[in-house]
Amino acid sequence: MRVMVLVKATEDSENESSPPEWMAEMMEAMGRFNDELRDAGILLVADGLKPTSQAKRVAFDGPSRKVIDGPFAETRELVAGFWLWEVKDMEEAIAWVKRCPNPMPGPSEIEIRPVYELADFQ
Repeated sequence: MRVMVLVKATEDSENESSPPEWMAEMMEAMGRFNDELRDAGILLVADGLKPTSQAKRVAFDGPSRKVIDGPFAETRELVAGFWLWEVKDMEEAIAWVKRCPNPMPGPSEIEIRPVYELADFQ
């Protein structure tokens, strides 16, 4: 099963100032974790996202489209980075997430979402 693993944003990840001291250490730890995921054969894609101040949203309402400039409110609902993994089941995904270094200097969350497969629609 494929899962999207979402690192939720925090005020720290949305901050646009130069990278803080904690980021270098976190990136090194994440690099080691990504190597473990790759060696285990479950890592398909991994990337971090720039702050939403550099993002756009497109709102749809019938045929109309409206572009909304970032930054976006409700930081805890935003995504700072993601992985796409191929795992046996949700329990394996949870076990891997529990091994992940904390992606932020303080409290943070990681969300695991199953990806639809063609079989889900048959």
